[in-house]
Amino acid sequence: MKRSTDRILTTHAGSLVRPVEIIEAMMALDVGKPFDRTTYCETLREQVAKVVQEQARVGIDVIDDGEFGKNSWISYVAERMTGLELVTRGRTKDLPQIRWPEEDRYGDFYRTYQATEYSQWLPDTPSKAEYLAAGAAFQGVVCRGALRYKPEALERDIANLKAALRGVAVGEAFMPVVAPCSLEYMPNHHYKTQDDFLFAIADALSVEYHMIADAGLIVQVDDALLPMQYFMQFRNRGFGEYVKWAKVRVEALNHALKGIPEDRVRYHVCFGSQNIPHTTDAGLKDIIELVLGVRTQGYSIEASNPRHEHEWQLWKDVKLPAGKILIPGVISHSTNIVEHPELIALRISNFARLIGRENVIAGSDCGFSQSWNSIRVHPQVQWAKLEALVAGARLASKALWR
Repeated sequence: MKRSTDRILTTHAGSLVRPVEIIEAMMALDVGKPFDRTTYCETLREQVAKVVQEQARVGIDVIDDGEFGKNSWISYVAERMTGLELVTRGRTKDLPQIRWPEEDRYGDFYRTYQATEYSQWLPDTPSKAEYLAAGAAFQGVVCRGALRYKPEALERDIANLKAALRGVAVGEAFMPVVAPCSLEYMPNHHYKTQDDFLFAIADALSVEYHMIADAGLIVQVDDALLPMQYFMQFRNRGFGEYVKWAKVRVEALNHALKGIPEDRVRYHVCFGSQNIPHTTDAGLKDIIELVLGVRTQGYSIEASNPRHEHEWQLWKDVKLPAGKILIPGVISHSTNIVEHPELIALRISNFARLIGRENVIAGSDCGFSQSWNSIRVHPQVQWAKLEALVAGARLASKALWR
């Protein structure tokens, strides 16, 4: 990974709002319309080239393909592994029930939010009316057989990104992938024990991780479920039980990463991408030892969410290990307020003065569209935020290198 040797570099967490052409294909697929795979692949290649060019135009240093080749950050694996089935909530009883934090206090909010979460920013397309009539749906994955990785879709995505990078002036490129822990949340109907299931996931994902690293790209491992499971599973069982559980999940991830140089990997954790109260989030101080236990060079951590922004102060007491890089989120993905560059510069400087300017890359809290239909901000706002990120990094660089 490149370091901020003479200025603060910029990046983001991965997913960007899909263009209308890709969203229409996903809508048509969801409602059962005929799906022209050849046309879709051509469209995907063209749109990846455009989003790479746009990131370069804005001035982002470390970029990706926006995750345009995936239906979501987790359920994309249904296309890439044997033994998996893509299912939709409302059409199956297999998916875990939604557990709303503090439902007695925020239940009305969550019911209203759920009704619009997967539809509020969808563009008008030929299939939109049918999609909305069918009910905006959450898609998940169920394991029904032995897991084996199928490389074809990843080979396509790698080829599209590398072709798009030709002639574009950026520092590096990365590709996001799901962590074993975050995929383990899917129901298991095949493996005898949960540990068997977890490490089978890790073995299958290891193929994906190595393919990306071997292609010369940075591997970004996304693991929102590691912090979130503290609330979802362990709120009544005690923090000690959570730590024992989480250490095994970190072990599984390190197993999947074995053989990949640490400087080709970055690890992203957040506290859930939804624009919700977040009053039951784990504190960063509670999970930081787990996060730093992942064998990676870069740590991408949510840091501008108002529930967590104060946590930059943790680095007064916690030492970033030698050779590591912190990628704090200094812009939010979940509010349509565009941060002022001076605020972004202040956030960057807070981290740089505690851990060293060369150890900071400025990023976003999370992706802007975790699935094709979970669009967190309007795409015009997305690009304005990334432009502000670059402007804020420039301001911080002037102050930090003067």
